[in-house]
Parts: sequence; structure tokens; C-alpha cells
Amino acid sequence: MLERVTATDAAKAVIDQLRTQHGPLMFHQSGGCCDGSAPMCFTAGEFMIGDQDVLLGVMYDCPFYMSADQFEVWKHTQLLIDVTKGRGASFSLEIPLGLRFVVKSRCFTTGEITQLTPVVCGLPPQ
Repeated sequence: MLERVTATDAAKAVIDQLRTQHGPLMFHQSGGCCDGSAPMCFTAGEFMIGDQDVLLGVMYDCPFYMSADQFEVWKHTQLLIDVTKGRGASFSLEIPLGLRFVVKSRCFTTGEITQLTPVVCGLPPQ
């Protein structure tokens, strides 16, 4: 199955470090301006997921959510989460490490779009 969101090895290494320190993690990408449009990492359950958030998938054992409005813009795009040096202006867990998660993307081909799993709004059923 084709994934809507995935991570580089460098991002996975930071996720492992954060998971060791904070426990289970989750990601959210809003449609805000500035760093609000960057992927943000939180301790699982720390960020309130609403009915207008879409679960894109599970990236490296971390649920990855995006606002529904933002998803409309990105729905034809695969997100590759990477990490770079520099401090973002958010509450994301990697910020104290002097790093920040960033999104790299590519458009799905027409054939790939037919292989995508539909997204779910709000929290998935338990």
C-alpha cells in the first residue's frame, strides 16, 4: 500500500530520540502561517485532534494528522518528513535539540492515486 506520509532516516533517528525521552508520539500539520505549516511533533494525546483533522496515516509508528483544509491542498501529494538544523518557532518536541522537522513532497502519479487509502476525519475508532 502506498503511504501518504513517510520519513527519512535522519527524521527517524530524531523520532527515536524523542520517543525515548517522551514516550509515544504524534504529528500534526496545520494550515497556519510561518511555522504553523511545518510538521509538529507532540507527545501522543498532547495535541487535541478535532473533527476537522484528517489522519493521513501512521509514519514510523506515529499517527500523522493534518487539518482538513490543508489536506485539500496536499491530497495529491506524498509527504516526506525530514529534519534540518535550526530552531523553528513552534512547540514541537525537536525544537530544544536545535532541529526542526520539515516537509519535502512529490505529487502522486495518476496510477498511484488509485492505490491510496481513504483518509479519516477526527480520531480513528478505538
